[in-house]
Amino acid sequence: MSARARMALGALLIAALMAPLVPLALWSVARGWFFPQILPATWTFEPWMRAFAARSDIPGALMTTTCIALAASALALALGIPAGRALGLYRFRGKTLVELALLAPVIVPGIAVGLGIHGVFLRLGLTNSALGVVLVHLVPTLPYVIFVMSGVFANYDAEAEAQARSLGARPLQVLWHVMLPAIAPGVMVAGLFAFLVSWSQYILTLTIGGGRVVTLPLLLYAQAGAGRNDQAGVLAMLSLAPGLVILALVARQLAGRGMTIGGTR
Repeated sequence: MSARARMALGALLIAALMAPLVPLALWSVARGWFFPQILPATWTFEPWMRAFAARSDIPGALMTTTCIALAASALALALGIPAGRALGLYRFRGKTLVELALLAPVIVPGIAVGLGIHGVFLRLGLTNSALGVVLVHLVPTLPYVIFVMSGVFANYDAEAEAQARSLGARPLQVLWHVMLPAIAPGVMVAGLFAFLVSWSQYILTLTIGGGRVVTLPLLLYAQAGAGRNDQAGVLAMLSLAPGLVILALVARQLAGRGMTIGGTR
C-alpha cells in the first residue's frame, strides 16, 4: 500500500471516529437547532457559561469524577501489577480459569454486577459514598490493568533482577531501578485505560452511589433525558476530552513513537 493510500485510509478512519462527535459539539454552542436546518441558526457560548456558573453542578461533578477515576486507577495498578506479573511470568495449574474469571466482570452486564455488589456494600456501609464508588470501579478497571500488565511481563526479562541481586541490590532497589523502568510504559498504558474506564462509568456509579455521588456521566444522562441538548452537548464534550487525550497518548505509545511496552525501543 502506498503512502498516499495509507494517509487517505487514516484520514477516513479519523473522520469516521470523529463524525458522531460533531453534532454534540454543535449542540454545545447552539441556541436552538431544528430540522431541517443543517447548521444551528444561532451560535452562542451561553451553555458553556451556564455550565461553569457559580450555581452549576458541573464543576463539582467534574472534580468528583476526576478524583474517583484517579483513585480507582491507582488501586487498580496497585493490585494489577503483581497479578499481571504472576500471570505473565509464571505457569501454574488453573491459570486459564483465573484468566476466565478476570474476564467475567467484563462479559456480565454491568447492571447485574452492580446489583450483586450493592447487597454486599449495603451491609458494609459503603453505599452512597465515594469510597464505595471507587471500590466498585475496580470491577471493570482491574481486568484491563491485569491483562495489560500480563502482556508486559510476558516480554519481561526477569534475569535482570537476578543479576541486580547478585551485585548486592536490595529488593526495593531492584524494584525501583530494574523492574519499574522496564515496565513503566506498560504501567502508563494500563493506568490510562483504567482512568478512562472509571471516568465513563454510569451504571455502577448510579447503583452504588445512589445518586448522591454525582459524576459527569450521571449529569449527562439526566440532561439528555430532560431534553436539554445544549447542556448535554457541553457535558458530552467534557466527558470526551480526557478520552480523546488518552487515546492519542496510547496510540502514540502503541505506534512505537515512544518506548515500547516491553521497555525496549
